[in-house]
Amino acid sequence: MIRTIFVWSCIVVATLVLGFLALVTYPFDRKGKVVHRYARLWGGVALLANRVKVKIEGMDHLNGKGPYIFMSNHQGSYDIFALLGRLPYQFKWLAKKELFSIPFFGWTMGAAGYISIDREGTRETVEAMNVAVQKIRDGMSVVIFPEGSRSPDGSIQPFKKGGFTLAIKSKVPIVPISISGSRDIMPKDKLTAVPGEIRMFLDHPIETQHCSSKDRELLMKKVRETISKNFKLISQK
Repeated sequence: MIRTIFVWSCIVVATLVLGFLALVTYPFDRKGKVVHRYARLWGGVALLANRVKVKIEGMDHLNGKGPYIFMSNHQGSYDIFALLGRLPYQFKWLAKKELFSIPFFGWTMGAAGYISIDREGTRETVEAMNVAVQKIRDGMSVVIFPEGSRSPDGSIQPFKKGGFTLAIKSKVPIVPISISGSRDIMPKDKLTAVPGEIRMFLDHPIETQHCSSKDRELLMKKVRETISKNFKLISQK
């Protein structure tokens, strides 16, 4: 209990301080480079406060600066901190619309340039998707959890279609990321925090240059199979 209180105190303080800096910096940082550094520091604080180590493999599979669409399985809350704190790429999150309505936290997400997606498939969703496509084509990488939310039991859940539509429209490679260990640190629907190690594996980028909407199901299957295969491998280490 004492550890959990300490960890969340650090996260809350880091959120308030770095969030305020992000809001102040945003008007002068249209490309989001400085704000992303604040986000990386925020993730690093959460990892350090809870003594979580992150081991990354497969970085040599990425030969360029991107842009990429990083797709990861979602095991626990610490997936976010691990990706922010340790993935050495500037990126934006593709996140559900509801998160942006959270006071201060949501405002900071907006200031960081994260992309809001409404799961209801409204006209606003289509417009947001088109904006995201253009930003990616202009060189912005994004991170998506294609499961949509954290796994309730540790297994990899069915993937949602939105991220794959985005990849096909933007013609940007998908980088499958497998994450293991974060569920033991802070699983879904629990706020307790324990130390541990998170293992991440980045596989070879999967090209979407010649994909069309009719290839979406096949693309989803390929990415999910890749993430599942590597997830099993790193979970056994």
